[in-house]
Amino acid sequence: MTGMNPLRQDALVAAVVFAGGVALLASGAYVHRGQAVPPMVIPLAVTCLGVVLRRRRPVAALALGVAAVIGDLILGPSLGTVLIFTDNLYAATLYGPRRLATWLLGITAVLAVVVGAVAGLAAGNWGALAIGGVQAGLVLTTPTLTALIIRQHRDQVIAERARARQLARLAELDRQAAVTAERTRMARELHDIIANHFSAVAIQSAAVIARQDLNAESVRKVLESIRANSVRGMAEMRTMIGLLRAEADDEPETVSHRLKDAPELVARSRRAGMDVRLSVDGTPRDLAPSIEVAGYRILQESLTNALKHGTGRVDVTVEYASGEVVLTIENPWGSGSSGLPGSGTGLVGMAERAAVVGGTFTAGPVKTALGEGEQLWRIVATLAAESQPFEAKLISAEDGR
Repeated sequence: MTGMNPLRQDALVAAVVFAGGVALLASGAYVHRGQAVPPMVIPLAVTCLGVVLRRRRPVAALALGVAAVIGDLILGPSLGTVLIFTDNLYAATLYGPRRLATWLLGITAVLAVVVGAVAGLAAGNWGALAIGGVQAGLVLTTPTLTALIIRQHRDQVIAERARARQLARLAELDRQAAVTAERTRMARELHDIIANHFSAVAIQSAAVIARQDLNAESVRKVLESIRANSVRGMAEMRTMIGLLRAEADDEPETVSHRLKDAPELVARSRRAGMDVRLSVDGTPRDLAPSIEVAGYRILQESLTNALKHGTGRVDVTVEYASGEVVLTIENPWGSGSSGLPGSGTGLVGMAERAAVVGGTFTAGPVKTALGEGEQLWRIVATLAAESQPFEAKLISAEDGR
C-alpha cells in the first residue's frame, strides 16, 4: 500500500477488519447469552467506521469506539469488536491531541485495575483478578502505551529534522559571513598592494607633466621609477591572483613581505621623490609570518598616505622592544599635500591588521613646532612579537643605506 492515499488505506483496512470481525462472529467468538448474531454486527461496523476516521478525526473515532464497545458489552461481548477497539484507542493516542493521549494512558491504566478487581470479586478468587487485570491491560493500556512511544519517536524525528534545517541555515549564514570577510580581506590586500606603487606613479607622472624645465636625463629617471613601480605592482598582483587560484592541497608559499624588508620599501619611496629617514632601535629578530606581513603592510600604507597627503618628508622608526615591535611613522601634512584622492580605508585596514595579530594602532595629528599651515601626522602600531634574533644592519638616515 505504499504510495496509496492515507484515507484510502484506512478505508481498505476498515473493510478488511470488518470482514475479519464478521468471520469471528460467524465462528462463535463471542460470549453466548442466547442473543442473535446479526445485531452484534452493528457495534462491529461502528468500530470499523472509527478505523476509517482514525487519521482525520481521531477523537471522533475514539468516541465511536467507546460507544460501540458499550453496545457490544450489552449484546455480547464479541472478540472482533474488542480487538478493533484497540485500534481506536491507538489512533486517538497517536493522532489526537497530546493532552488526550496523556489522559488516555491514565484512564486505561485505572480501567485495567478496576476490570481486574471486578472480575476477581465476581469470580471470588485472586486468579480471576489477575487474569482479568492482564486481559484488560492488553486491551486498554497496551495500545495506548504503544501509541505514546511511537508518538514520542515521531516527535523526536520532527524535532531532529527542524534542528537539521536550522543547522543548515546557520551553516549557510556562516558561509555567507566567511565569504564577506574574505572579500573584505581581499579588498584590503589589493588596496595595500597597489596603492603604494600607483600613488607613486600618479605623483611622478603629474610632476613630469607639470614641470617644463626637466631635461631628458631627469625625465628618464622619473620614467624608470614609474616603470619600476608599475612592474612591482603588477608582480604583486600576479602573486596574489596565483594564491587565490591555488588548489587547497598546494603547499603554502613562504611569506613574501617581511618587516625586515623595510629598507627596500623605504628605498622605493625615496625613488618616488620622498625624503624618508629610517631608524631601527633594539635588536632585530625574526617574527611570526603574521606579524611580519602586518608590520610590512602597515608601513607600506603609512608611506602611501604620506605620499598622497604629506609634504614629502617622513620619519620611520622600527623599535624592537621586549616582546613587541613598535612602528612609528611621522610626516608633516598641510597645504603642500599632493591632493590625490584616497579610498578612506587605509587607516581602517591598518587598524584591522594590528588588531588581528593582537596589537594596537593609533593615528592622528600631534602638536609640534612646525611651520605655518603644517601639522605633524603620527602613526604608532604596536605588534606583539616573540621569536629568534637575526643578523641585520641598522639603516643610516644620512646615506640611505
